[in-house]
Amino acid sequence: MTKQDIINHVSAEANLSRAKAEEAVETVIKLIKESLGQGETVILRRFGSFQVKEKSKRMGRNPKTGEEAIISARKVVRFKSGKHFKHTVNDINS
Repeated sequence: MTKQDIINHVSAEANLSRAKAEEAVETVIKLIKESLGQGETVILRRFGSFQVKEKSKRMGRNPKTGEEAIISARKVVRFKSGKHFKHTVNDINS
């Protein structure tokens, strides 16, 4: 599913114009990105949570050449699915 698919579904389900649905979806995504950028955790009940984690600098290895390389420190976004989300996914695939 793509962002355009989500916009189309929101438009149909909420009885909104496609432009209004796109604005709503873009606003939600923007809010999530801004919150994560400020280091906040984003919790969506019955779906999951997004959290920023810091990874420290470490030594890695180029899998192609075997040569060692330094992997710089960085922030990564971690998604942890909620219980209801897990159950829904497992029920669909069963």
